[in-house]
Amino acid sequence: PLSHDEVVHLKGSMLMKMPGDDWKRFANLRLLFGYMYAQPGKKLLFMGAELGEWREWNHDTGLDWGLLGRPDNAGLHRWVRDLNHLYTSEAALYELDFEPAGFDWIDCHDYDHSVVSLLRRGVSPDISVAAIFNFTPVPREAYRIGVPHAGRWTEIANSDAAEYGGSGLGNLGGVEAEPLPAHGHPYSLALMLPPLAAVFLRGQAPAA
Repeated sequence: PLSHDEVVHLKGSMLMKMPGDDWKRFANLRLLFGYMYAQPGKKLLFMGAELGEWREWNHDTGLDWGLLGRPDNAGLHRWVRDLNHLYTSEAALYELDFEPAGFDWIDCHDYDHSVVSLLRRGVSPDISVAAIFNFTPVPREAYRIGVPHAGRWTEIANSDAAEYGGSGLGNLGGVEAEPLPAHGHPYSLALMLPPLAAVFLRGQAPAA
């Protein structure tokens, strides 16, 4: 949860907490929001975070709605909108929010590349969502993660898409799983991981 307490009492805005130049600040904030939405549990954003407020929240003034006239802020706003839609449309992201079966790490140990990957599952055992997070400004080509299903994994969200203010790197709509075991799974994907980005892919087991 990213609450009121994060943006008051001289703590600054969420955007100003992010490191780097302006491009990296917005990319990092999109990445953070993507990471939160991928985790189990309900989500919380305090007003203004979705706009990319530069200043700390002030109860004596309104939100800086005029920021939506700037491309970077408008892109962040679209990303939060689309994350909300993704969360409500993909059952794997919410059906088993409070059950161990709804969440599994793929790999949370790759400190050399600062990449974290996880799986979310719903009631249907045939559908999974993989979420991968590149916490560096370095693109990762052919980055391999293990997955439980064969078939095509469709890229359903990418915080580095140009419409959000990103560099536009991605996986051309999806990736075919290969029968190469990885991370305890029988199949794996070779992915393009954009810089400072969250990528979500949806996989469905082929019909028997």
